Amino acid sequence: MHIPGKIRAVTTMTLCQLLALALWFSATAVLPQLRSEFGLGAVQSSLFTSSVVLGFVIGTVTSAIFGLADRIDPRRFFAGSAVLAGIANILILTVPMDGAIVIVLRLITGICMAGIYPVGMKMVATWSRGDTGFLVGLLVGALTLGSALPHLFVVAVPFDWRWVIVATSLSAWLAAGVILFVALGGTPGRSPRFDPRALGHIIANRPLRHACYGYFGHMWELYAMWGWAGLFLFQAFDGQGMDNPGMWAALGTFAIVGIGAVGSLIGGLWADRFGRTTVTIAAMTISGLCALIIGAMTAAPLWMLIILCLIWGISVVADSAQFSSCVIELAEPHQVGTALTLQNAIGFIISLASIHLVPVMAGHLGWWAAFAMLSVGPFLGVWAMMRLRAMPEAVKLAGGRR
Repeated sequence: MHIPGKIRAVTTMTLCQLLALALWFSATAVLPQLRSEFGLGAVQSSLFTSSVVLGFVIGTVTSAIFGLADRIDPRRFFAGSAVLAGIANILILTVPMDGAIVIVLRLITGICMAGIYPVGMKMVATWSRGDTGFLVGLLVGALTLGSALPHLFVVAVPFDWRWVIVATSLSAWLAAGVILFVALGGTPGRSPRFDPRALGHIIANRPLRHACYGYFGHMWELYAMWGWAGLFLFQAFDGQGMDNPGMWAALGTFAIVGIGAVGSLIGGLWADRFGRTTVTIAAMTISGLCALIIGAMTAAPLWMLIILCLIWGISVVADSAQFSSCVIELAEPHQVGTALTLQNAIGFIISLASIHLVPVMAGHLGWWAAFAMLSVGPFLGVWAMMRLRAMPEAVKLAGGRR
């Protein structure tokens, strides 16, 4: 294996994924401006995030059923998806922000995300030589930084929120152009296919069920936290009389979401060393405690609020990749594709509920109640992973390190 070639290829793939995934939260990053300019309510504001999540579920399931990732060169699949997603994203500038068409465009953006993130994983896997855990952590880190990137664009192009939308589309199109020239490390393996006939066997697999329960609790918290952290910080900074709260909220959100990339890498390394249930239990305990108390900190010293938010940002995603690893290790080999598709689809659908509930709770009961509600997910996830840890089948995890 040519090491410099591998480093160059994996680095390029990671950067392309980061740039393309900026589209996920492109509109969410400018929600404070949108709410102020167009008077958007809680439901419409939530749909800017949840429609992308729903689109990703639709795209992922469709791709798995029809095996699109096996029929199309992954570089072309990635590039085409990034181009279409960028077009759908920039078209929201031409339609009313308080209407249905903008939500349809966000849905299309989410559908296209299914041709970027999973396909990026497939391409990186061609370079795997006993370092799969690290490479998966790297791609999850790119997902995390890509989700944070629009908040940085808010600061970089502060003149008008419309330039943030333009910048995220341009970053996706740049990724589409570059990815076509990246080298693969071998012939991509066939993607695990979705087989509905296997659903009964998967549901009957008790250890696998508990690994999925842990993931569902994780997803109840993750995307709602990422989606609403910016508005929470904006209102906290504004309430304390800070100058230019929009800029500082955008920088703070970029740091809080982006630092999760560090958590992803550390979580992957520690899971291989100390065990998957150990890392997931620890991460969800910390993130659940953060969610439980952080909403009550809006009047606390800003340095204290930011430190707590950064801890939440690290812990909320440190366990993310480990749930997929658990499924791969616990499912029967011929059921892995169906189990992963089912786990991801249900997890993202669950996140739709929490994304919509947070602004409603915050509006009626305040941010403490909204974020405390999110803590229910990780605490239930801790219970599920503790149950899994006690099962004999847990020895299959991380080479026996549970």
